[in-house]
Amino acid sequence: MHALRLDALRLGARRLDAATPASRDRAVDALRALAILGVVLGHWLVTALVAQDGALHTESPLGHRPSLAPVSWLFQTLAVFFLVGGHVATRSLATAQTRGHSYGHWLRARMARLLRPVTALLALWTVTAAALLLGGTPLATVHSLVKLALSPLWFLLVFAALTAATPLVARLNPLWPLAVVLHVDLLRFGLHVGPSWLGWTNLAAGWLVPYTLGAAWARGELRSRRSARALLFGGTAATALLVGCAGYPASMVGVPGAAVSNLNPPTLAAVTFGLAQCGLALSLRDRLRRAAARPLVWAAVALVNLSAMTVFLWHQTAMMATTATGLVAGRLPGLHTAPDSLLWVAYRLAWLPVFAVALALCLAAFRHRERGPRRTRRRSSRVVHRHLPPRKSPHHA
Repeated sequence: MHALRLDALRLGARRLDAATPASRDRAVDALRALAILGVVLGHWLVTALVAQDGALHTESPLGHRPSLAPVSWLFQTLAVFFLVGGHVATRSLATAQTRGHSYGHWLRARMARLLRPVTALLALWTVTAAALLLGGTPLATVHSLVKLALSPLWFLLVFAALTAATPLVARLNPLWPLAVVLHVDLLRFGLHVGPSWLGWTNLAAGWLVPYTLGAAWARGELRSRRSARALLFGGTAATALLVGCAGYPASMVGVPGAAVSNLNPPTLAAVTFGLAQCGLALSLRDRLRRAAARPLVWAAVALVNLSAMTVFLWHQTAMMATTATGLVAGRLPGLHTAPDSLLWVAYRLAWLPVFAVALALCLAAFRHRERGPRRTRRRSSRVVHRHLPPRKSPHHA
């Protein structure tokens, strides 16, 4: 039975591989899948809902053990997602213009794929929050849960705004938004002047840097190994100097209770770290293409890409559903206990497969929202259908 299932899986993977156009750059899809999975695993590893005093509140193992900061270097992969987003949007817009489609038509199609899954998330958590409050759940617990569940929306809103601005920023030199981030941080941390909201300028400028790098990649630039290595080593050196000499946090994700966060809003260190990530991603393109040429690997990459937004939006909900369900059995280590030891990390790693199962259930329930309603096909005459010549496969064309 197991052998039959494995054979069916391999057959399906080979069919998907054969149906994929030869012109498709599989490295782009592989990078998007890695970026999404990196964010998901990072959140699951550094976010803890601790049960204390009859309520749940958010903590992070990075707050208790700063030596774990390198974990954030591995799993904070947002810059790669913006790199791929800029690349795909620029190419997609150029293709739409070639076909005679208007900017409005192109934008509506892009926004539908991005924002359609959001409605289900908002609806579920509106009902859940109301039910919890009516059931007497402490307000602090409801606030922690809702904030965690809806936290992916900030990223989606910024990504949607940059996508809409693609015609304006597609040819923008990445040095311009990088200069904005540099000057904002100089005012904030160097001179300690300016309004409190000034740092939030970096929310657009910071992520515009990898987005415009992706646009440059789509234009045919950044193809050489030299440019990829320049980004990788230059970004790494700049980040090391900022963390080691300028006092920026070593963690590339937010830590509850920390005075400064590298992500809320993005700092210069987060942007230079993103440059290093983009350089690494660009240097791995050839290897990723070769790996994705294998049918089973490509099937896995395609599966993640088909539900990328659903995975991103629902992964925190899957973790919280597991945490809430586990409360029935009491305070479980790695799930409800304080993340103040390496033993907690070991327990949390053991919980990751359970989170993945919960996320798979969310995908089964909500992934249709991302793909949208199925188009009804016009029924053709049976006579016409039976006498149409068989369509040639790509191998026999």
